[in-house]
Amino acid sequence: MDLGLTGKVAIVAASSKGLGFAVARALASEGCRVCVSSRSADAAEAAARTIAAETGAHTLGFACDVTRAADCERLVTEVASQWGGADILINNSGGPAPGPFDAADENTWQQAIDSTLMNVVRMSRLCIPHMKEQKWGRIITITSTSAVQPIDNLMLSNALRGAVHGLCKTLATELAPFGILVNCVMPGMHATDRLAHLSEARAKASGRTPDEEYALLSQAIPLGRLGDPRELAAAVAFLASERASFITGTSLVVDGGATRGLT
Repeated sequence: MDLGLTGKVAIVAASSKGLGFAVARALASEGCRVCVSSRSADAAEAAARTIAAETGAHTLGFACDVTRAADCERLVTEVASQWGGADILINNSGGPAPGPFDAADENTWQQAIDSTLMNVVRMSRLCIPHMKEQKWGRIITITSTSAVQPIDNLMLSNALRGAVHGLCKTLATELAPFGILVNCVMPGMHATDRLAHLSEARAKASGRTPDEEYALLSQAIPLGRLGDPRELAAAVAFLASERASFITGTSLVVDGGATRGLT
């Protein structure tokens, strides 16, 4: 299937590894010019080179801490300078720190808000003018199934992901007249570094080993396995494409059937 993405410009936040890297590679494979970002310039540039070598796409590696407004502005300005602007924005970031309510002080909450909610606000605000001008755009935010089904020991994620979905749902309505589609993708348990860190945190609370916790996470998925980041990336690429031109304001679960609620 031709997704109609050849020549489109995509910014993928937090994409030097994990789900973000898989999404950046998938978009590059479909012919996008892709900006790979990371807090580390070396990591971003290395990932961009890897993707370019694998796909033949034009890539750019750029250092950006999405919790900092100035970094976000520099990133979008650089992409506009090199490629004219962003057609596709993939909002992504590492999840907030795990832990119960009592473990999060004022500073921890503010850090979580900046990395989980305000990053989406800032990056969207910067990219929307170009999308409006050309009457075409895609904003896709990678969140978590915690937005619809709270996850034990993830107080900050449970609290903030819903706010992100409310933002994106509202943006979908406001931006529809300009041909800009806004959607969320909710990954479940995928084999990433983030999941390994969560397993370690769960092990400290349960007394089990991280490997035992990792195995328990797999057993909780009806398909009986963890997701491959490439599976999540394929869903994101579809939502970014011309083939998804009548889908906006939705939240897609990619979790092997683990979420029990009616989403």
